[in-house]
Amino acid sequence: MKTVLFLFFSLRPRQWIKNGFILLPLIFAQQLFDPVRLLTSIQAVAVFCGLTGAVYLFNDYLDREEDRHHPVKRHRPLAAGLISPRLVLASAAGLLLFALLWGFYVGRGFFFILLIYLGIQLLYNLRLRDVVILDVFCVACGFFLRVIAGAVVIGVPLSRWIIICTILIAMFLVLSKRRHELITLGKVEAGKHRQVLSHYSAHLLDQMIGITTGGVLLSYLLYCTSPETVKKFRTEHLIYTFPFVLYGIFRYLYLIYQKQEGGSPEKIILSDHPLLASVLLWLISCVLILYGVL
Repeated sequence: MKTVLFLFFSLRPRQWIKNGFILLPLIFAQQLFDPVRLLTSIQAVAVFCGLTGAVYLFNDYLDREEDRHHPVKRHRPLAAGLISPRLVLASAAGLLLFALLWGFYVGRGFFFILLIYLGIQLLYNLRLRDVVILDVFCVACGFFLRVIAGAVVIGVPLSRWIIICTILIAMFLVLSKRRHELITLGKVEAGKHRQVLSHYSAHLLDQMIGITTGGVLLSYLLYCTSPETVKKFRTEHLIYTFPFVLYGIFRYLYLIYQKQEGGSPEKIILSDHPLLASVLLWLISCVLILYGVL
């Protein structure tokens, strides 16, 4: 039983919150209460949970030696020697096959997105993880592909504003994570754990975080006030969701710079109550406005 639990924890269930990005096209296409499309989107989320779980298992297998020298990752079941590498590899292969078969059943276009995601993950693990800046783009691309998958699976067009906002918020989260790794481990130790970190500095990452922060806020503000958005949703009230976004970004910056957090975005969102409240209030207010309640 312990082995099963250790294997489950290796799937990173906390990370599954990222798959919520798949639901954004459903919400902003005003199809949230369409039972068929809702069920299809939920299936897409489940498939991505399985697929990303398999990728995490493969990553743990490949990085098990490096993880043993990391202050946090050394506690992962495989790095800690609680489960065997052979079991992890076999479980990853089985879960990957299951996720791909289910994804093919959900839709051909969706299946194609899964293959692209896997291809990027493969390139990242084999080479691009050690290429400065491109490593960040590869990780951020995972968020972007989730949003594309969410639109493809229910057959709705993807707003260019959602694309821009998703890319920028993803870059913001990934850069914050890189900064946390660099600050926590120190430049020398960080470079030993993740080679690409030796090419970064706290100053450079702070500059890039500042750029993406401004980009997120400006792009969302332009989206809320654009004539295209007002015409599509027949309301000018979406601007009232901006304070929740502004507070959420500021709160995250506070946690990064004052509390030295940022290494695990999903952990921060789930554990920091003010940040979680801002995300939930943003979602609720968007639904109420987009679906004509407000």
